[in-house]
Amino acid sequence: MFQDRLDAGRQLAAELKKRSWRDPVVLAIPRGGLVIGSVLADELPAELDVVLARKLPAPGQPELAIGAVGEDGEVILNSALVARLEIDQEYVHTAVQQQLAEIRRRQELYRRVRPPAQLTGRSVILTDDGIATGSTMIAACHVARSKQPAELVVAVPVGSPDRLRQVGRYCDALLCLLAPEDFWAVGQFYHHFPQLDDEEALRLLAQAWQQHQGRASPPPAHE
Repeated sequence: MFQDRLDAGRQLAAELKKRSWRDPVVLAIPRGGLVIGSVLADELPAELDVVLARKLPAPGQPELAIGAVGEDGEVILNSALVARLEIDQEYVHTAVQQQLAEIRRRQELYRRVRPPAQLTGRSVILTDDGIATGSTMIAACHVARSKQPAELVVAVPVGSPDRLRQVGRYCDALLCLLAPEDFWAVGQFYHHFPQLDDEEALRLLAQAWQQHQGRASPPPAHE
């Protein structure tokens, strides 16, 4: 169990610090993933940015994902689940368009704070507060991989064992602190698991960007 996302981020950072990284950049899935990502970026240290991906909810079951869509428009669909629930293509198309609209809204917000990070040739660490269905993280992997990073690592505090195995096919390495067989929801493993709003997400991203610019700037010359 984790006390909160800050606690989970610190424990995850302790593991990530055991190895070396090539000009690392942490990509967090908003909003909850930004808390984890901000801790990782501070501890490693690394640059922090967001990667935008949204799950596609099943009809009448908003917590059940039938897939996900990334900011690049790539759709990841659980075809077996779609068939089992007898979901038609019109519903899928509408769900994709709705989530893309939310992605565009968030892009506009986050890019007011910082420009997109350059990923080519760098160690990219994808993070979130947990992996339940894996669809959103897989969509995020597609987005990050298209930017040609030197390596793509997924690092999360907790996840469903079978979903972690699926996600592992889309990255070069995967680190997860807890993978319990009785997994049913990410929030199950946090004592304190509040929802974040846009204001808090923007604050975290802006703070990390300022810190990164400070690290990147050369020290003032002394007379």
